[in-house]
Amino acid sequence: MKNDVLTIVIVGGVAGGASAAARARRCNEFANIIMFERDDHVSFANCGLPYYIGGEIQDRDKLLVAKPALFRDRFNIDIRTRHEVKRIDRNRKTVTVLNRDTGETFEQHYDKLILSPGASPLKPPIPGIDSHNVFTLRNLDDMDRIVSWLENNSVERATVVGAGYIGLEMVEQLHQRNIHIDLIELQDQVLPILDTEMASIVEEELRNHGVGVHLGSGVSHVLSESDKAVAIRTEKGLELPTDLVILGIGVRPEVELAKDTGLTISKDGGIAVNEFLQTNDPDIYAVGDAITYPVTCQEKPMRMPLAGPANRAGRLAGEHASIGDAPPMPLVLGTAIVRVFDRTVASTGLTARSARALGKNVRSVIIAAGHHVGYYPGAQTIILKLVYEADCGKVLGAQAVGGDGVDKRIDVIATSIHFHASVVQLAGVDLCYAPPFGSAKDPVHMAAFAACNDLQGITPLFQPDQDLEGYQILDIRTSQEQEKMSLQGSIHINLESLRDKLHTLNKKLPTVVVCYSGQRSHIAVRILKQHGFENVLNMTGGMLIARHTHKEFMIEQSP
Repeated sequence: MKNDVLTIVIVGGVAGGASAAARARRCNEFANIIMFERDDHVSFANCGLPYYIGGEIQDRDKLLVAKPALFRDRFNIDIRTRHEVKRIDRNRKTVTVLNRDTGETFEQHYDKLILSPGASPLKPPIPGIDSHNVFTLRNLDDMDRIVSWLENNSVERATVVGAGYIGLEMVEQLHQRNIHIDLIELQDQVLPILDTEMASIVEEELRNHGVGVHLGSGVSHVLSESDKAVAIRTEKGLELPTDLVILGIGVRPEVELAKDTGLTISKDGGIAVNEFLQTNDPDIYAVGDAITYPVTCQEKPMRMPLAGPANRAGRLAGEHASIGDAPPMPLVLGTAIVRVFDRTVASTGLTARSARALGKNVRSVIIAAGHHVGYYPGAQTIILKLVYEADCGKVLGAQAVGGDGVDKRIDVIATSIHFHASVVQLAGVDLCYAPPFGSAKDPVHMAAFAACNDLQGITPLFQPDQDLEGYQILDIRTSQEQEKMSLQGSIHINLESLRDKLHTLNKKLPTVVVCYSGQRSHIAVRILKQHGFENVLNMTGGMLIARHTHKEFMIEQSP
């Protein structure tokens, strides 16, 4: 070992900084490792904050993942909370630190510097936004303020602004406290990272639980009395009375320190790093929500404020900073999951919409299947969308909405994307099976099988966003199903009667076949194609999806 002790300074804790510190120590026992954290807590479970507010997590201490004493005693790391790094001198390799308790400032030398400044919640400059009962949720202090307000004030109605993951978690948790919720989203769908038809299923779940969902409009005013918000006015002029407001409209990377230091900032506002998490200064690394990641399937890097990538980036930066070598940072998929009442919603990789925006020629399939075999009690339906390239079948992304087992299926597909698999390869993955856990043909297999059939022309798929105008629509469901809900102008022939009634259909017209989920219509397409129907498509997702994507064609029986 060299006589000179390597000094590693880490700015910021939580996911990225704490992971970097622990990994650096495991790789280099003799380095001098110092972490400065401006807040009170160096490592806490910020993903668990909504669940404490809702009461599912009752012990606040459980949110403290690692206390300073653990870093000191187990890892021999010098942890200094309530210490804020105000300036970096790259030439002298020092940081200027403010002790927030004493007001003292001092300099600390570094050999390697790791920045983990995180991101702060967006708070738009609109009238009334600084009212006492308007909150953001970033750390334990924010959480404590929200809980205190709930416990010390009468809160019958709450407004959540932003229908992303944090917003939906807060909707669910406040609902558990018997509070009426209004949800406002600027985009025209909840969970804007999903394709529209999948987001519509989530919207339906919210409305079924009494949530007021207001889409396609932002907030213009927070109406307040005595510095207390009493109503929200949307850009469409709607006024919603409220006793509490939660802002969940996104985060802004905290890059001021990096920018002032002369580090490169990417076009999307994050700190630019290479595959080893180094900035344009090779002795300064950056990790977590403030950086721009290399992203799978994208043409340019982008910010991805998620805990998983932050932890992995911190681990690799800590290793590289401590010994000068580490594996490169893997590409990020943006795999994420959220529970919305009785539904679990997850996604990975590209949506069909984002893939097309990148100029990719993509196809998609939507299937509905139980998370385990139907004959075993308790099977819950998973609606799974698989996105793939039309020319080579490369898997690009997936979205799923359901109950149990959604996480498993999205994780399997995320793994296939990581290893650049095609739908043919995904169809051959050997997954475990027993009746309580899955099916011999898993939902992942069923989606991959349908994608293979689509690409091979065996059963071409009618895409969710295609226009039905000009098609002969064949509905092969039972008469009981058709009476409850059907598509305007569709021809009703039960699947079991199809072979006897082929003569009633026009072979020359392009034809779309629909059933409940797309499984029976697959069989019907095969029958038609082998009886001379050349232009025939299977409506992927069936009526499950059509009732969201083709509302103008929908005929529903009044309850």
